[in-house]
Amino acid sequence: MLHRLLTITFIVGCLVATAVHANEKKLRVAIEAKFPKASIQSITKMPKLDLYELVIDGTVYYSDEKFKYLIDGSVIEIDSMRNVTSERKREIEQQMLAQIAIPFADLPFKDAFTKVYGDGSRKMAYFADPNCGYCKRFDRDTLPKVKNTTVYVFMYPIIAQQSVPTSKAIWCSGDREKAWDDYVIRSVAPTAEPTCDNPVDDVLAFGSKQRIRGTPTLFFADGSRVSGALTLEQLEQRLTTAEENTKKNDG
Repeated sequence: MLHRLLTITFIVGCLVATAVHANEKKLRVAIEAKFPKASIQSITKMPKLDLYELVIDGTVYYSDEKFKYLIDGSVIEIDSMRNVTSERKREIEQQMLAQIAIPFADLPFKDAFTKVYGDGSRKMAYFADPNCGYCKRFDRDTLPKVKNTTVYVFMYPIIAQQSVPTSKAIWCSGDREKAWDDYVIRSVAPTAEPTCDNPVDDVLAFGSKQRIRGTPTLFFADGSRVSGALTLEQLEQRLTTAEENTKKNDG
């Protein structure tokens, strides 16, 4: 009797799995027909829900099995108040970043200027737009308090069109660090002409290739990467962890 029940359960499970797989294939065809240029990363039946999770161009959506409705929003589990969608977004972002991770030593340091704090023994890279509000606060409130760190500043002007000539003018200044601080912290525009040989366009191309989609974006010595401004405590923790990981890998 038990053997028969197990056999029936197995057969039912196979039929359900086959039906789900068939629905996923139909959904893919329907999505491609409606949005031929979309990049479909995954289609997954959600447990306990009559919905399918669609990851399209790195964004999470939901749909019924016939693609009659497309839901753009968050799924929240009421009992635990977990934001299921936010968790998936973080997971997908980490997967995408892992796929394009690069060793810290492979960053194009010739295209950056440096800010040194203390003995400069720890290393980090900082992709920033001079007109980014988060970058301004990070430069004003956090970086001056960091300990023993060399910061490689890559000007990455993606916030506003005016950021491009401003970045080039800062690079063309006699003292790039001062010109950056004058503009970002003190709102004093650079006086140099933005016509010298500069790496701004190369940094933009590099950032696009590495999917740097916002500023600030930080890279640490162990290859880890963070998008968004950190508090001093968070930054110190990241620097310490990166230093420890680097020593382990070297050992």
